[in-house]
Amino acid sequence: MTHLQAGLSPETLEKARLELNENPDTLHQDIQEVRDMVITRPDIGFLRTDDAFILRFLRARKFHHFEAFRLLAQYFEYRQQNLDMFKSFKATDPGIKQALKDGFPGGLANLDHYGRKILVLFAANWDQSRYTLVDILRAILLSLEAMIEDPELQVNGFVLIIDWSNFTFKQASKLTPSMLRLAIEGLQDSFPARFGGIHFVNQPWYIHALYTVIRPFLKEKTRKRIFYTVQSEQFAQLIHPEILPSEFGGMLPPYDMGTWARTLLDHEYDDDSEYNVGSYGTPVKEVEKELSPKSMKRSQSVVDPTVLKRMDKNEEENMQPLLSLD
Repeated sequence: MTHLQAGLSPETLEKARLELNENPDTLHQDIQEVRDMVITRPDIGFLRTDDAFILRFLRARKFHHFEAFRLLAQYFEYRQQNLDMFKSFKATDPGIKQALKDGFPGGLANLDHYGRKILVLFAANWDQSRYTLVDILRAILLSLEAMIEDPELQVNGFVLIIDWSNFTFKQASKLTPSMLRLAIEGLQDSFPARFGGIHFVNQPWYIHALYTVIRPFLKEKTRKRIFYTVQSEQFAQLIHPEILPSEFGGMLPPYDMGTWARTLLDHEYDDDSEYNVGSYGTPVKEVEKELSPKSMKRSQSVVDPTVLKRMDKNEEENMQPLLSLD
């Protein structure tokens, strides 16, 4: 084991070897081969090429050198092409801060039985008068930057749960194809995280309609990992109920919306002063010092087994802008 594998449990080391093709004897050579490809893309500013940083991209692409480099290049290219998103890429940015406080994203305290971090999004919490969908995306990316510093999560990955309970048609009208494509590019194509499952809960008919629009932009692997769950008992069979809040049929109390935001913001939650968070992977401990929320508890939402509504003629007409790519 090299110093780059420090922090991995014996079980995770074995998982990295078997599932990701990680070999401690060739680790430095693998990293260098990816680093050597940087000169082939002079159009991109690679702001970090240190060993630990490149390693997370290798793990995300199972040590296929070219695929890891392509992901590394897309990571920085995405940031170059969307400069406005990353100009104030810090937790105290007003939009990001409010999104964090509303639980975008949330994170459960316990890992699942595969060692994966469980992220939760309660879609109806989105207050469109205070922050945009781009702010939510920025808050998620900032959170992932902090979380991915943990080498265990680089190997084991994440699970995402999106609860669409009470998510209105008016809110959904803001989910334009161009915005959804921006999110897909940022999360699927340009970030070194392994997502083992994306679970939709209580999705209304218009979310199904939007999914048909974005489906062509999803990789086949991503499509296979999207699950529609309509009953709490069904969901608890996928993830152990002992670690789930009651909203998802679990045995824990309702999710506290401030859990992850408190980790990031700490004493800054109610403070309007700003600080800078490194845009390219500030260590978690430093982020935790610099990043706070008053406790917000979501009222319990029971998973509704009836998730689809019949489109009436007026609703179908209102949906047309969402169903045409812009």
